Amino acid sequence: MAKQGLSIEKRDDGVAIVRMDIPGEPMNTLKADFVDTFMDVFDSLENDPEVKAIVFTSGKKDSFIAGADITMLESVSSAEEGERTSLEGHKAMNRIEACSKPIVAAIHGVALGGGLEVALACHARVVSDSKKTKLGLPESQLGLIPGAGGTQRLPRLIGVQPALDMMLTGKQIDPKKARKLGLVDDVVPPSILLETAAALALSRVGYTPKRDSFIEQLRDKEAVTEFALAKNPVGRKILFDQARKQLHKQTRGNYPAQDLIIDVVKAGLEDGFEAGLAAEARAFGRLLTTAEAANLMSLFFATTALKKDSGVDDPEVKPREVKKVGMLGAGLMGAGIAYVTTSVAKIPVRLKDRDADGVMAGLRYIRGIIDGRVKRKRLSEQQANALMLQTTGTTTYAGLQDADVVIEAVFEDLALKGQMVRDVEESGRNDVIFASNTSSLPISQIAAASKHPETVIGMHYFSPVHKMPLLEIIVTNQTADWVTATCVDLGKRQGKHVIVVRDGVGFYTSRVLAPMMNEAAHLVAEGVPIEKIDTAMLNWGFPIGPIKLTDEVGIDVGAKVGKIMLDAFGERMSPPDGMKKLMEDERYGRKNGRGFYLYGDKKKGVDESVYELLGVSPTNKSVSSEDIAWRCALQFVNEACRCFGEGILRSARDGDVGAVFGLGFPPFRGGPFRFVDQVGAKEILGRLRELEKQLGPRFSPAPVLEEIARSGQTFHGENPVQSGQSRGNHSQTAPRATA
Repeated sequence: MAKQGLSIEKRDDGVAIVRMDIPGEPMNTLKADFVDTFMDVFDSLENDPEVKAIVFTSGKKDSFIAGADITMLESVSSAEEGERTSLEGHKAMNRIEACSKPIVAAIHGVALGGGLEVALACHARVVSDSKKTKLGLPESQLGLIPGAGGTQRLPRLIGVQPALDMMLTGKQIDPKKARKLGLVDDVVPPSILLETAAALALSRVGYTPKRDSFIEQLRDKEAVTEFALAKNPVGRKILFDQARKQLHKQTRGNYPAQDLIIDVVKAGLEDGFEAGLAAEARAFGRLLTTAEAANLMSLFFATTALKKDSGVDDPEVKPREVKKVGMLGAGLMGAGIAYVTTSVAKIPVRLKDRDADGVMAGLRYIRGIIDGRVKRKRLSEQQANALMLQTTGTTTYAGLQDADVVIEAVFEDLALKGQMVRDVEESGRNDVIFASNTSSLPISQIAAASKHPETVIGMHYFSPVHKMPLLEIIVTNQTADWVTATCVDLGKRQGKHVIVVRDGVGFYTSRVLAPMMNEAAHLVAEGVPIEKIDTAMLNWGFPIGPIKLTDEVGIDVGAKVGKIMLDAFGERMSPPDGMKKLMEDERYGRKNGRGFYLYGDKKKGVDESVYELLGVSPTNKSVSSEDIAWRCALQFVNEACRCFGEGILRSARDGDVGAVFGLGFPPFRGGPFRFVDQVGAKEILGRLRELEKQLGPRFSPAPVLEEIARSGQTFHGENPVQSGQSRGNHSQTAPRATA
């Protein structure tokens, strides 16, 4: 028997196996009609005298249910419609929970969002011990809350504190952690998952859950804590007040879903399960219509689309197989790239540095990351040793002659990089791909040293490589499509979100970040306190303030990049007077413990002596925090628009993904182009023109902003403006590559 993605297999022992398998979909998701389907199937099973117990599982190879269909949620147009969607979900889950016959969820692969909520409604859960099995309620990452009873069932099953932790962070947990929390009843190999679940289901026939007495509960330390914090009014107030306090340290109130999760869980504990469900439905509907949810869902769709994007326009172009990667430079970047190549992409690496000490430092760095995984029990010692053997070191080009791709991550010196191009081509194959990890030097200048410039490309990673999710690939007007497609595929295998941009000074990410950091320096020069600048940008949504980031990147690095930007783009990239004094005073930032902030054993905070060095007094109170945020953010957004208009970016989608995942642009704002669409091009243009009058040409609006403010077009939507059609009179980019 099968009904709209659900099939039923009745076994001789009285167990009915219900398999969910949405036709034509790689993963199961909860569609708009799932409620009626669930109601019909479970009604029929409850009324079937041959069925004693039920096992609910997936017909997909390596997943249970990945959650609700996001496109279905995106189409919701009102809070009332969103609330009805949630209430329908409650109806289906309540039907499962109310079944008089035991239902056990048999989970292999991901059970996320609505998928986990289905499992929570079942009477027990058995999961496979596979690494592919992950459980979580990640709705907050989309600006939503669980909408099918998860906010009520999860705290009642595992306790309020761990439930809040799972829902507020959206973290996914593995089978071992799930069992420790009490989220699942058993963890078994995939080969015996169904049989174990069936046996558990049969054992629950006629079963009535035992309720421990109050005295028995007090024998359990965790139960005592749960009682003290969640089951009395004073404890609840402390628990939820502290949860909100910790939350706002991280979100600064910019993510309404997390606040509502706390409210809804609290409502359920204080007023009962049904009241909690009603509060959940109202909150779910309200959030579905917020800009934050729309922006976060847009990022989800953007990253999903990028997974299918080869990086070139010709669908006939296919990536070549990469069996070995050479890595030049064993510093933090080079070693980090080597690590993600061996551990995630499963491709062996030959790591080269100029001397044995450099090679050993790189290998130690890789081993440190691997040992961290062993400590967290993600790898066994045997697996760690085997993984370490996938990276071999050298001080010569021996062992690089058969590499398919060679990536360099050495000093930002054009002559050095050019020599490496020649050395690699001399020692390797004619079709070896040479990829530079430069963050500022145009790839066309590096390719000028090559006999085969069509095989030279940029692969710009972000530090720390094993944690930062973005890879920016840079192509010149000579880069071959097969080279681009091969490097995009390699980046995806390394676990990265990959965007492809056109060559030019600073590419995209370095170019848009520089003006924002430069504007922060102008504010310091105006006497605005450093803490006020950084706090304003933290409150606006960035993960780190621009002055603190300058210290982290290196003031010397910023000065070098700044000069490159000034030479390329002129007056609008001019730094404030006095900043060169930082270099004269050897203030390089965190790296040497001397920057805008104090480091080491000194008192934490701003190094007040920097004001005296710059000849300013931090007493300017005329610039508000809102003004600070707008000035810095507009520099970022305006430069992103220039990149779009000049054709550096292939699409606004790529610009949003690059800004959020590479530079920390606030995810809840969707990226610089979603931000312009949301605020309105006319509003952005008006603010820029006003600042241009006050502060000069560095706020001169991007031509594309003037164009869309006039035409009414947007970056996203039904009538989007096209990339590369608004260059203005001062474009400094390389010629646009042909597809």
